[in-house]
Amino acid sequence: MENLEAYYRFQSLIYDATRWMFLFGRRESVAAVARLAPRAKHIVEIGCGTGRNLVPLARRIPSARITGVDLSPDMLAIARRKTSRFCQRITLQHRVQGDSVDPEYDVVVFSYSLSMMNPGWETVLRGALQGLAPGGLVVATDFHQSPFPFFKAHMVNHHVSMNAHLLPFLAANTKPEFQRIKHAYGGLWSYFVFAGRIPGA
Repeated sequence: MENLEAYYRFQSLIYDATRWMFLFGRRESVAAVARLAPRAKHIVEIGCGTGRNLVPLARRIPSARITGVDLSPDMLAIARRKTSRFCQRITLQHRVQGDSVDPEYDVVVFSYSLSMMNPGWETVLRGALQGLAPGGLVVATDFHQSPFPFFKAHMVNHHVSMNAHLLPFLAANTKPEFQRIKHAYGGLWSYFVFAGRIPGA
């Protein structure tokens, strides 16, 4: 975790200026939450980073209290500035991987965070699913796979694992509402957008 915190100490300075070029699917994820959980009361995003998704979620789902969780104080400092107008509804928490979040929420969102939890993604994901209210929704978008070993090795240097390991787990542990795999830059890599529910009312 110290390595990731150090990594994001610098990356926080350039994150929003650069990530639009390759973190695809984030708007679709927000739209999925708004469509599938329009009256959600509590949304948690684990790995909220600079808060890119928090304000759109607050705007599109006015009933929701939103919690953003991240391990990087530097990223959260930026998120705090972005979300200041919604400070009565958006709460930010500095927590490390594996820490539990507030129990009983309607929706949990992962946006390009699970692929960076190596090891530990399965523990975090299982814990998040256990915290969902009955019938709760998980929405995730992330890197999926690349057919090019050189590119996968490059992404490992940025703490990202692209082994097509996340989507099968999500599909097996929830009731999928939808899932899409899309290709980026002519197939250099693929990413997915997923939404699924846990059993319940």
